[in-house]
Amino acid sequence: MSQQTTAPYGTWKSPITSDLIVQGSITLVAAGFEGADLYWIEARPAEAGRNVVMRRGVDGKIEELTPAPYNVRTRVHEYGGAPMVVHEGALYFSNFADNRIYVRTPDGHIRSMTEDTHHRYADAVIDHKRRRYIAVREDHTTSDIFAETTLIAMNLDGSGEQVLVSGNDFYSNPRISPDGSKLCWLTWNHPNMPWDETELWVADIVDDGTLQRARKVAGTRGESVIQPVWSPDGQLYFVSDRSNWWNIYRLEGDSAVPIHPMDAEFGGPSWQFGQSDYDFIDEHTIVATYTQNGRRDLCTIDLRSGQLSRIDNGHTAYTSLHSNGRQMVYIAASPTEFGRLIVANADGSEEEVVRVSAELSVDEGYLSLPESIEFPTEGGKTAHAIFYPPTNRDFTAPDGERPPLLVHVHGGPTGSSASTLSLTTQYWTSRGFAVVDVNYGGSTGYGREYRERLKGNWGIVDVDDAANAALYLAKRGDVDGKRLCIAGGSAGGYTTLASLVFKDVYSAGASHFGLSELEVFAQETHKFESRYMDSLLGPYPEAKDVYYNRSPINFIDRLSCPVIFFQGLDDKIVPPNQAELMVDALRKKGLPVAYVAFEGEGHGFRMAKNIKRSLDGEFYFYSRVFGFAPADDIEPVEIENL
Repeated sequence: MSQQTTAPYGTWKSPITSDLIVQGSITLVAAGFEGADLYWIEARPAEAGRNVVMRRGVDGKIEELTPAPYNVRTRVHEYGGAPMVVHEGALYFSNFADNRIYVRTPDGHIRSMTEDTHHRYADAVIDHKRRRYIAVREDHTTSDIFAETTLIAMNLDGSGEQVLVSGNDFYSNPRISPDGSKLCWLTWNHPNMPWDETELWVADIVDDGTLQRARKVAGTRGESVIQPVWSPDGQLYFVSDRSNWWNIYRLEGDSAVPIHPMDAEFGGPSWQFGQSDYDFIDEHTIVATYTQNGRRDLCTIDLRSGQLSRIDNGHTAYTSLHSNGRQMVYIAASPTEFGRLIVANADGSEEEVVRVSAELSVDEGYLSLPESIEFPTEGGKTAHAIFYPPTNRDFTAPDGERPPLLVHVHGGPTGSSASTLSLTTQYWTSRGFAVVDVNYGGSTGYGREYRERLKGNWGIVDVDDAANAALYLAKRGDVDGKRLCIAGGSAGGYTTLASLVFKDVYSAGASHFGLSELEVFAQETHKFESRYMDSLLGPYPEAKDVYYNRSPINFIDRLSCPVIFFQGLDDKIVPPNQAELMVDALRKKGLPVAYVAFEGEGHGFRMAKNIKRSLDGEFYFYSRVFGFAPADDIEPVEIENL
């Protein structure tokens, strides 16, 4: 090993550049089988974030099924998910630009199946018996905020569209029993979110394709039921948090029987359609992934004995788990491995990596390994976070210097951060920053009780936990308590701004498409989240005072440090005025402020050039605030009042 150069934190030269991060990288979105054929969706930043469907046939040949300009995404609930389904080699998919459903026939021809661009579709299944397409439909003909959501069916040529189920605010997960005789689905109503309270319904499908004898089979007050799946022998399984933990249950008559009770989460918050954390190998065996103590694991469960057998393959995160009875497929990652699409035998053996999210080789000497920490917070409670110390094999800091800390706040706010390899995190740590990903009270993965700490307390619990994580690390001697900064996107952007306003802890911050004025958001946001804040803050306008008192924009007088804002100008979830109101207020106060807006970007940045600009721009901003010289030649960001 070569001798290390002594240099201040933040000035270290790193091979993990923003160009490296966006160059050749993709996001693995979802995967699944039709028979022995493997399908997956990958998002490509280099193609303006276009989502592409790929297939590997039984002959091993890999081909792209959806050429440009097709972009396989759906905007149902704005967050989308499950935009495609396959039937007898034909691919049915939602195209993001016009909301239409297209079909790609086995010979490669692509044609439009629907014409109405005001209808959005997601989470489809094929009714093999009646040769129909069944899906969630969101009708935006008369309104965006009050779009009507239903379950519909149509013939595979797009004709004969009919509503099967209607009347509630939301539907998801239509699933047909193996013999084609029954349809199950999930439903919920405002003000609930799917992790608050949902119901599982089942109906008989009669000869003319309509539904009869619809009945609720699971879901009571304060219970989140998610991910219903029919077993190969026609029994209905689902995940419920009735025990405080999302566990797997089997429906037996009118009773729900847990198959392996455990203080662990076998599911997560349904922000998007199509999440799959378990599947059937056969009628006696389930393969599943679960979170316990901040770690995600893979296992099989014998349904006859209830025995759980952990599959130890070194990964610490899994998504999109599916089985065709012979093999399973999943997207996995670890602290030292990028997300990868993996096919394995049904017992987890003989893993084959089909696709990697980044074809990059990064020397482990530049990688910071995560440490799960539990720290004291308000009310005598503890909270959770993942800490990454600065790491670069070529550099060391001067004696006595402590690194600046970037507190990262995940979105949601009902989300979580995982201990997997993120080049974005490593971008910071390899330059001499410490990073802490805070899984504050309200995050998932620690049970319903932990998740509900945020009820009525958004802007308090998350803000307290983020600050206490930073102060804990400063007290422990890991970071410089005078160089603490905080950043997050969406709900994490709100926590960032609230932290900067309501806590005297940080020296700088970065809001990526974050909320600043909660009353405006409550009146302008889309249907899916339009009542979300009822539980986080209280119903509006009854709790108008709470909205006012938790809105950072109303307390600019308490803000005393520089802030940078990044915003997509086409964002329908957090409109640009949320950032612009705050920027104007900071300008008037004379505080250092920067505003970087991106044309053509929505909620989250998908274009390579904008991902690069937001990452480099935030680092440049901190370099000016903390007074160090970056090793890289970074395009400057205009900072007013500095």
